[in-house]
Amino acid sequence: MAEEAQVYYGTGRRKNAIAKVWVKPGTGEFKVNDKEAKSLFDRVIHQIYIFGPLKATDMEGKLDVTCSTIGGGLTGQAGAIRLGLARALVTMDETNRKALRDGGHLTRDPRMKERKKYGQKRARKRFQFSKR
Repeated sequence: MAEEAQVYYGTGRRKNAIAKVWVKPGTGEFKVNDKEAKSLFDRVIHQIYIFGPLKATDMEGKLDVTCSTIGGGLTGQAGAIRLGLARALVTMDETNRKALRDGGHLTRDPRMKERKKYGQKRARKRFQFSKR
């Protein structure tokens, strides 16, 4: 009976997006919601974001990454995957923490959409003022 490969988990959040990331030793497959990551995130900046933690730790092509994302848009989901993947890599090997911290991959981006205020159209926009 073959031994199961150890699977490591990390959760990431950005804006309204949440990503659950599982990492295990493998051939370098990267799936997001059962789709290939490069086809789902076709913008180069998003690809730099999601593959950043793997490049920082020299793990490209050595790990299989599976992600499940909900909420937000593509940019928020890419940021959430980045944080979740970085956290999973730290769980896998604590020596990865310095490289990921130096690259800024372990920092949670606190920027969120500002709430709408009453008596206004949106968070900051006011209704038109008429003096007369």
